[in-house]
Amino acid sequence: MTVPQRDHRATALRLVKERSIARARDFKAAGVPLTYLKRMTDAGELTRLGRGLYQDPTRVGQHVAHSFAEAARRAPNGVVALVSALRYHGLTTQLPHAVWMIIPYKSRTPKADRLRLEIVRATGEVLTTGVETIQIEGVDVRIYGVAKTVADCFKHRRQVGEDVAIEALRDALRQNRTTVTELMKYAAINRVTERIRPFIQAMQ
Repeated sequence: MTVPQRDHRATALRLVKERSIARARDFKAAGVPLTYLKRMTDAGELTRLGRGLYQDPTRVGQHVAHSFAEAARRAPNGVVALVSALRYHGLTTQLPHAVWMIIPYKSRTPKADRLRLEIVRATGEVLTTGVETIQIEGVDVRIYGVAKTVADCFKHRRQVGEDVAIEALRDALRQNRTTVTELMKYAAINRVTERIRPFIQAMQ
């Protein structure tokens, strides 16, 4: 007997509400076809956090904010960066599977337990410039501003994907979230001026 699609939907929604984050195998065990998850994601009823990880869309913002606060507790000398910072600034549609942080080059890798961290190391101005401080759950969270984050994505394009960096650059300029002058300032610090300049020129 075929299970009606409305039952698949109800089961999937119940799982994400009960578990906060549900895995693909959880849906499979509950009889929800994995192909159905894509339909629900496309319809905005589920949010895909990463490969095989799904969440109730209404809880995504809470989850991301809590992850930033926890990361700041684990690495107080680190700065939320790259895809995580893009997400905070609304410059990517991606939902990072981990919190990306830049920490001092010689610092120990923080222990994260259940929280997954993606660590990049830096020194000097690459580490210290463009930092803003926000407060989440009573915790001071250090995070890079828009222009520095875009420049960082070009610097670390092999890790985050150059398509992500280009999308962030385009959206930052279209939304007037930064200026070319500011972008070029951080591009120079990151030594990616020649990499980023052609994309800026093409967008003007």
